[in-house]
Amino acid sequence: MSQRHPIIAVTGSSGAGTTTVKDTLDSIFNRVGAQAAFVAGDSFHRYNRIEMKKEKKKAKKEGKNLSHFGPEGNLFDKQLELFQSYGKDGTGKRRHYIHDGGEPGTFTSWEEIPNGTDLLFYEGLHGGVIDKKHNLADEVDLLIGVAPSINLEWIQKISRDSKDRGYHPDEVQETIYRRMYDYMNYILPQFSNTHINFQRVPIIDTSNPFMVRQIPTSDQSLVVIHFLKFQPSVEYKLHLKGLIEGLQITAYNTMVIPGGKMQYAMELILTKLILDLMEKRGHMYSS
Repeated sequence: MSQRHPIIAVTGSSGAGTTTVKDTLDSIFNRVGAQAAFVAGDSFHRYNRIEMKKEKKKAKKEGKNLSHFGPEGNLFDKQLELFQSYGKDGTGKRRHYIHDGGEPGTFTSWEEIPNGTDLLFYEGLHGGVIDKKHNLADEVDLLIGVAPSINLEWIQKISRDSKDRGYHPDEVQETIYRRMYDYMNYILPQFSNTHINFQRVPIIDTSNPFMVRQIPTSDQSLVVIHFLKFQPSVEYKLHLKGLIEGLQITAYNTMVIPGGKMQYAMELILTKLILDLMEKRGHMYSS
């Protein structure tokens, strides 16, 4: 961690909805005048799209598992190197994974992060991953988990991958199954190391996610907000309760809000946390 060069990470599984949180944070950065160096988690995949297909076939023949959720499919060492370098002096190398335009499924060259940024902002699968060789969570100053109930997560993934990326639902279901070991060992444990988790829970029947074709709307959901690494005061919770209609305090460090209030709640909670980081950095008092 670094007061002078803070790192904010949004972490969550494929289909969890981390992009929505990214957009909210981008808005906050613009509003408070914080210049962020953005890093996408898929830029640390070990293989490009064509290579990954070949490696998955090879692993399957050898009776091994390979997925983008686990260490075999990613460059955790490169990600840790960036986090440590940025935390030390605000520098480091990044690249981009090309989704559209150019050559989709490939990477750009590694490049230096521009000088003068206020913080590093990561969004992806492994913002707080810990394994035997790497501890990313220790390098992050604000780690935000996005973890919808697992059935909702799968519904969102199936819908996105079939409608936006052209996969058959059966292919997406096979991918979910293939990733399960890595999901349990490298994705889920992160949510015990976060500073705050946002978990969307549907309030309609999603008992068989593979048969649900419509993502539950915000009004058909609740959001559980869980503070882990800091304990909100009674005054702070009551303050939020007065601002967010329908907020329930369900435990000392847990609140539940209507799904439609999620973005508003994020704006209120995360803006304060980001301003705290900027004040520690000295940003808010710079000339």
